[in-house]
Amino acid sequence: MGYRLVPLLLLAIVAGGCGKEIGDSCTLSTDCDPNGTRICDPDPSSKDGYCTIQGCDYSTCPGEAACIRFFSGSFSSRTCASTDECVNGRHNVPEDPANPNYDGTLDELCSVGGYCVSRSSEVRFCMRKCGSDDDCRDGYECRGLQKMKDHGGEPVLAPGLLVDDKAPKFCAMAPVTP
Repeated sequence: MGYRLVPLLLLAIVAGGCGKEIGDSCTLSTDCDPNGTRICDPDPSSKDGYCTIQGCDYSTCPGEAACIRFFSGSFSSRTCASTDECVNGRHNVPEDPANPNYDGTLDELCSVGGYCVSRSSEVRFCMRKCGSDDDCRDGYECRGLQKMKDHGGEPVLAPGLLVDDKAPKFCAMAPVTP
C-alpha cells in the first residue's frame, strides 16, 4: 500500500517545482521558477505579485505571454503619430541621414500613447496574453489598444509590424479608482 503512494508523492513534488505561468501571483521569484528564469515582479503596485520574464523581445516569451514594453520616467509633451516625428535627443535633429549632425540612431520613439519617449526609458516584461478582462486575475485588466493608450504598455512586435487592434492584448494591473 505504501509503495503506491511513492509515485504520487514524487509527481506532486515534481509538479510543484515547475513554477508558475506568466501572470500568476507570487511572493518570491522562486514561486515563479526555481531555476531563476522567471521573476516575481518587484513592483509593489503589482497586486499579489506577477510572474514574468524581464528583458524580453518579440519572439522570446512563452506561449501564454507577449513581450510588452513600458516607458519609465518623465517624457516630453511632444505628440507624435510616428517615430519619424520624434527628434534625435542627442543632436536635437530630425531623423535625416543627409544631415551631417545625424548619427544614424534615434534616441526617441513614438509610443502608442502618441508621445515621443526616450528609448533608454524602456523596460520590457513578458505579460500574460488575454482576450477580455475575464482572462485576467482579480485586480487586473486586459489591455487592448485603447487601454494601452490610457494606462500604458505596448507589445513589442516583429520589425515592420505596427501596434494596432490586432496586436496582442495583455493582463496588467488595473488602475485604482479613488
